Amino acid sequence: MTDPAASAAATLVLPIFPLPDVTLFPHTFLPLHVFEARYRAMVADALARDRRLAVARLEPGYERTYDGRPPVRAVAGAGEIVNCERQSSGRYNILLKGLCRVTIEQELPADTLYRVVRAQRLDDVPAGGPVDALIGRIRAACGRLLDALERPRTLLEGVLGSDQPPAMIADRAAAAFLPDAALRQELLETVGVEARLRRVSGALEALVDELT
Repeated sequence: MTDPAASAAATLVLPIFPLPDVTLFPHTFLPLHVFEARYRAMVADALARDRRLAVARLEPGYERTYDGRPPVRAVAGAGEIVNCERQSSGRYNILLKGLCRVTIEQELPADTLYRVVRAQRLDDVPAGGPVDALIGRIRAACGRLLDALERPRTLLEGVLGSDQPPAMIADRAAAAFLPDAALRQELLETVGVEARLRRVSGALEALVDELT
């Protein structure tokens, strides 16, 4: 039987920031410049409440209805505003810290300029066996990418530290090194940790081959 208290704790009501090619992964930071009036209002309201919002990827073809409520992908990244700078123009520079994956269950009626949804937290499905080899492949590919970009390998220490759990390594590697927006969304939707590590390692190795 489902625990009602656990279900309630996993259910969130969040404003959403729909963007075309941006992904907010857990365990990562995302800087955003907020200039539209409706999203400036969203940031102001979030700061006055719990500082939380979700970044949702717009579906292709959103341009026709962008000023309204164009469709977004069901899985989004929920985050917390951990730093905020309000400019004299009323615009904001914010820094989001990714907290968790969520699946959007319902868009709620709202008297705000921005959109509000009811969402369910998506927890990781742990790997069924050892994943050290996959993590090793990810670290090796990231190191080779840094070499190709003439960046110091010491940058890996903060992004992919040896004390980090596998799920965090997969998300941070994807956020830092994989530019393809469709792939990033696919990885956001992949809750199985082993599958996510495998997909990230393969994509990183393919990217290394392209660059070298």
